[in-house]
Amino acid sequence: MNNLWNKVIYQVWAPFYDTFFNSGSFLKARKKIFEDLTFPANSQILLVGVGTGADLPFVIEKVVSITAIDLSPEMLDQAKEKYESPSITFKIMDAQDLEFPSESFEFVIANLILSVVPDPDQCFREMIRVTRSGGKIVIFDKFVPLNQELSLIMKILRPIIGMLGTDIGRRFEQIVMPYAKSIVIEEDSPSLFNGMYRKIIIRKI
Repeated sequence: MNNLWNKVIYQVWAPFYDTFFNSGSFLKARKKIFEDLTFPANSQILLVGVGTGADLPFVIEKVVSITAIDLSPEMLDQAKEKYESPSITFKIMDAQDLEFPSESFEFVIANLILSVVPDPDQCFREMIRVTRSGGKIVIFDKFVPLNQELSLIMKILRPIIGMLGTDIGRRFEQIVMPYAKSIVIEEDSPSLFNGMYRKIIIRKI
């Protein structure tokens, strides 16, 4: 997985992405991610890897300022077409190299991105950097469940699925470990497919 390949594969995915990842079980899981979240007025929110905008309906009605980034112009164009609003700024940007000053946002929403970027450690480090002290990082993504190993079939499928633009073998605990002194995990709960997908809420100290 690399950025060049991701641009190609998500150009292909763009017309069909909502059919798979913004409907059915995925749509229900997305709703649950946001149901307990409160966004104070005038909050600055960053959506990392906004894709076709599947998460925007859950924040667009709030009195907030939203910055939505994605590496794929095709995915971003779909989000723009569906959710044009003066409160949203769309930018083409690499989630591993966020072009914002440190501590710019009260909320960073990173759904289905840490399993996609080539370097999840760099991506997570950048997300922490741009989050304000006391701010929160919201994650909905797939990781290998704690204290479990990938099954043989999943190990075989991992490189094939990787060619489709996502990694099914990443461990959240490894990604977050270097930052234990600067963050607090407020919630880590299963949300889909027997815990393969998780809802994780992190507060920056």
